[in-house]
Amino acid sequence: MIYLDYVATTPLNSEVLTTYHNLLENYFYNADSAYDKGIEINRLMEHSRKLLSETFKVKEDELIFTSCGSEANNLAIKGTAFQYQNRGKHIITTAIEHSSVYESCKELEKVFGFEVTYLKVDKKGRISLQELQDSIRDDTILVSIMYVNNEIGVINPIEDIKRIVKKHDKIKLHFDMVQALGKLPIDLNDVDLASFSAHKIYGLKGSGLLFKRRSTTLVPLINGGQQEFGLRGGTSNACTNIVFAKTLRLALEDFDNKVQHIKKINEYARHCLKQIPGIVINSDESCCITTILNFSCPGYKPEVILHDLETKEIYLSTRSACSSKTSNVSRVMAQLHLDDAVASSALRISFGEHTSKEDIDQFCYYLEESLVKLKKQR
Repeated sequence: MIYLDYVATTPLNSEVLTTYHNLLENYFYNADSAYDKGIEINRLMEHSRKLLSETFKVKEDELIFTSCGSEANNLAIKGTAFQYQNRGKHIITTAIEHSSVYESCKELEKVFGFEVTYLKVDKKGRISLQELQDSIRDDTILVSIMYVNNEIGVINPIEDIKRIVKKHDKIKLHFDMVQALGKLPIDLNDVDLASFSAHKIYGLKGSGLLFKRRSTTLVPLINGGQQEFGLRGGTSNACTNIVFAKTLRLALEDFDNKVQHIKKINEYARHCLKQIPGIVINSDESCCITTILNFSCPGYKPEVILHDLETKEIYLSTRSACSSKTSNVSRVMAQLHLDDAVASSALRISFGEHTSKEDIDQFCYYLEESLVKLKKQR
């Protein structure tokens, strides 16, 4: 099997799996129970939170365990909007955000009467910092921008964004950092909210994290208990929360070598793809993360290529997994001002620490074979 969809999810680290199994067997108790077993598992969960806070260099009560990055994004955006709507009802985001951000903003517009500015992007997927600055109004209460785009991999200049937004005391700044965690440096200075997910870094699905600075207040989206500082009611998923700290520690081990390995894989994949006639590479190497490589095969249906490669046990994607079952052109690709034939035929491969040059050789061999075979069927 050749797995090239690490952006969608990653294989589970064996050490994390072993620890999780041990916890499930021995610590099934409710972390909010008053007896010793409940108190012990709560202690382990809070120790995980402490370790995470030390890694991120934030306070322990600024980290909220969630079920995923999408929930963290929803809580950050809607919780902020509802809390500060007396100050204004204007939000700024971008046109190429993850669906959990984009659809949250759309709901705030349609159902709750907020006004949202969606910053445009250029052909490389980059926002205009000038447009961001010009879009800020007296009634702006939130700016939400992803650190790394999950379809083409463009990296947003978050330090520049911080400088622009933090000139305005009343505006909260949220970054979706799901695709950056474990791949790029994370600096939460001058950030009010940030979202993370464990299953993108060889951890468990159903495991997310929201950073919320103490000076920021949120309206809870899930009521019903005192869990997570009163911001997320419901029985704590304690064993999952406990292993998040270990997941992150393992993901950050040997960080520089992992980054260099993936950079070399990306360069090699670009070189190999350029040898295949007709392929257009959409991820610009000057501004995109090396874990993601988006390319197009104009004239071909990407889903047909994907399923043909699946018969060879090669797995990749046509777009974000959260919107992969829609048949129209990806919303992200549609924003890049590309030729329709390029935008409608996009495929995405993504790399992890286990990806090898041999994987890329096999992928490119069978991709070229598919293109020749499928050309006869068009």
